[in-house]
Amino acid sequence: LSDRPASTIPAALRVMAVVALPWMLVFLEPNLGTSLVFGAITMGMLYWGNANPGWLLLLLSPFISAILFNISLPFWFAWIAVVGVVAWRSLPWYRLGTLGAVVINLVSAGLGHLLWGLLKEYQKKRLVIFLDPDQEPLKGGYHLIQSRIAIGAGEMWGRGLYKGTQTQLSFIPEQHTDFIFTAIGEELGFVGCILVLIAFWLICLRLVIIAQNAKDNFGSLIAIGVFSMIVFQVSVNIGMTIGLSPVTGIPLPFLSYGKSALLMNFLAIGVVQSVTNFRQRLKF
Repeated sequence: LSDRPASTIPAALRVMAVVALPWMLVFLEPNLGTSLVFGAITMGMLYWGNANPGWLLLLLSPFISAILFNISLPFWFAWIAVVGVVAWRSLPWYRLGTLGAVVINLVSAGLGHLLWGLLKEYQKKRLVIFLDPDQEPLKGGYHLIQSRIAIGAGEMWGRGLYKGTQTQLSFIPEQHTDFIFTAIGEELGFVGCILVLIAFWLICLRLVIIAQNAKDNFGSLIAIGVFSMIVFQVSVNIGMTIGLSPVTGIPLPFLSYGKSALLMNFLAIGVVQSVTNFRQRLKF
């Protein structure tokens, strides 16, 4: 992407071919959370590399179609119409491309049960519990239910540092890992949650500024890749604690316990900082 922008379909396909092998190895490990982060980074870098946003939507459309087909047929029909319009407006060979995109989405809807069979048992359980945690209030759904209670109990200002009943009395086991946001929500309240989100927003804003001001495409793509990684991890992790996304094991950057995740996040920020230093040396 640093030498050849993804403004053509062959260029975009080359990028995805390079990413496909490591993504597949991570997915088969199995590590669904990290494989999703790979996908988010790839999408962000393709978009920054001048790929048509419509192509990115079409790339994701088969997975969305498979999900909607098993949830709501009216929404699925509406989605097929959206896919057709996007393909017609974004693909160079619009007639053949539109037909192909619609057919792929129709087929993927029917293959949803096959894809479900490829998931590990614990992955299936996480998805089922996400849709209805009350099915197992004392087992699989316990963590999610207690997480919602903890965040709601914090109200505006929180119960106070180290004074949260859900967290300090271990109603949420291992909350210092992927569910660290529940402790923030209960003990620091809505205000504390907003301050954490503002801190992440400032980091992401700085990453975008660095990407815009980088002197070469390679440095710009590095910055936007780290930006995509952090935005995706924050969105999924917080969504996970409040029940808006399934539990995937994605940590909250810089806050969740975990040496390897913390090390990688700091290394990513350090690499972006080197992009800034390189730009400053060129100016000098």
